[in-house]
Amino acid sequence: MILLQAAQGDYMQFILLGGMVAVFYLFFIRPQQKKQKDQKKFIEAVKKGDQVVTVGGIHGKVFSVADDTVTIEVDRGMKITLEKSSISLDASKRVAG
Repeated sequence: MILLQAAQGDYMQFILLGGMVAVFYLFFIRPQQKKQKDQKKFIEAVKKGDQVVTVGGIHGKVFSVADDTVTIEVDRGMKITLEKSSISLDASKRVAG
């Protein structure tokens, strides 16, 4: 009888541990993977004329796009060439707070 109760307690621990892993995956890992996928899709779709913000906080308009680089126009003809991966978000879709 005692052995049966001990085995049942072990199963409950495994079920609890499995539930914790499932919750951790659903609330932490899965949303982060989706965010990374959306960011990659955005970087691949960037085109001339888009308003963007870099990881460093520089706002500008895309002047040209190459394979791995993008040139943005910052102010009055000043252009900066950056890696595509340094683009953070689309500034034209931002909503003013």
